[in-house]
Parts: sequence; C-alpha cells; structure tokens
Amino acid sequence: MNNTEKGLFLKLFNRGGYVLDFSTADFDTFTMESVGVALCSHYGLSKGKSLNAFINESTDDKSNKLLLDLLNYYELQYPNFEKERDGINDPYSYGTPNDVYGKYYAKCKEIAHRISSNQFSAFAAKSVEEAFSSEYINKQMSIMLENQSTNPTEAIGKAKELIESCCETILERNGITPNKDWKLNQLVDETMKLLEITPKHIPDTAKEATAIKAILGSLRGIATNIAIIRNAYGSGHGKSASYKGLQERHAKLAIGSSVTLVNFLWDSFERKNSIRN
Repeated sequence: MNNTEKGLFLKLFNRGGYVLDFSTADFDTFTMESVGVALCSHYGLSKGKSLNAFINESTDDKSNKLLLDLLNYYELQYPNFEKERDGINDPYSYGTPNDVYGKYYAKCKEIAHRISSNQFSAFAAKSVEEAFSSEYINKQMSIMLENQSTNPTEAIGKAKELIESCCETILERNGITPNKDWKLNQLVDETMKLLEITPKHIPDTAKEATAIKAILGSLRGIATNIAIIRNAYGSGHGKSASYKGLQERHAKLAIGSSVTLVNFLWDSFERKNSIRN
C-alpha cells in the first residue's frame, strides 16, 4: 500500500482528531489487540493524530494490518456505515457529507481486496515452497509472485510450471517416472489416481459425495484451463507483433488457482505418506 492509498484510509477513519466512534480507552484497546501498541498512550496525542503518527512511522505490514482491521470494524460496527456507504446525506449534519465518506470507502475497499488477495497468495505460496524445499521450486514461486504485477505473461507461465513440478515430484517420490509426452491434465490425472483423490475414489455413500466429486472435478479442470491460458497468453511460446497479454488480475487468478491445486495435492501426498508410515 503506497502513501496515497494509506491517506485514503486516514481520510475515512480520522474524523477531525477522532477515529470513527472510538473513545480513547477503546481505541487503545483496539490498537493493542491489532498491532500490539496502545496508540494514544504511546504517543500522548489525540486518537486521530496518534493514528496518523503510527501509520507514518510503522512498517508496511503493521500499518496495513491496522488499517484493514479498522476497515473491518467500520463495516461491522460503525453505526453510520450504511448511510456513508450508500451516500445518504443528512441535511442537518455538519462536517464531511456521507457521500464523500462513501467515495473514500469504495476506494479503500478496492485497496483492501487487493492487499488481502496478495497476502493470501504469498502465504499459500510460501507454504508450498517450504514443503517442496527444492531450489527450482523456490525460484519458480518467487518469479511467479514477483511478476504477477510487472509481467503477468511470465507469471501465468510459471503457474503452469508449478503444477507440473508438484505432480512430477509426487510421482517420482513414489517411484513413478512421468511420461515426457504427458500433457498437464494427464500429469494431474496420474497424480490424483496415485493419491486416490479422483471423483471415482469417493464412494456414493459418503456424506455430500456429489459435492465432493464436483469439487475434485473442478480442481482437475484448473490444470486443463491453466494450460490453455498459458498456451495462448503465458510464457513459453512465441508471440506475434500484435500480441496483447492478459492483465494483472488474470495472472492473479492463474496463480491463486495453481497454488490452491498444488496445496491440495501436496497435503494429500503428505497425508498418504503419514498413513503408510
């Protein structure tokens, strides 16, 4: 989150020295629980000035967390939230009109969604990276995350390679040499068969069997469709002069989908090994 974006959150929360409807004691309690600092007690300033000081001085991780926690409070507990969100102005009130706060909120919500999505992708990717503990996988994960904004084409290509590497690792650790002619969907199929997590492995008598089979089928579809997207837009294939790549949001979709599939495959592999041992 850059300084301009942080400023939008501060405009939404800082109400002329106050912060939303917090009392000083309640605000200290809230910030202590959020970031481990009772801001008003720490700075000896008003709630609004203490918030500004903390956001200006703290690390990005802590400032982002506090601002997102405040946004969550604003949505769930602030009494005037719905009127501000919907831009319903009170003709008898003074100060900033509700529709202005509504505009701040809409922008802050977009930023929060982006930050939360990036944090989830990074957390999930880190989990997979530690599990494989392979230099190749680690490099692949880093490139994919680093390039989702600056080079979506490269990130989409790496999303496919991540699935390939996961499946190949699982198969090889079970003494199976993947066929070099297998396409990505075949590679995933063989891996899911080995792990006994295909829809066919779910008995019809199992609770919510239909839903579970549908989800497993959708996971398999992730591999098929990422391969299709990669072939058209990702790295690894030559492009004509008129080629236009996908946007960052499409790269995030490919990355998030691949990480979801890989996490499930790897978790299933570890579970199968623990039962066997």
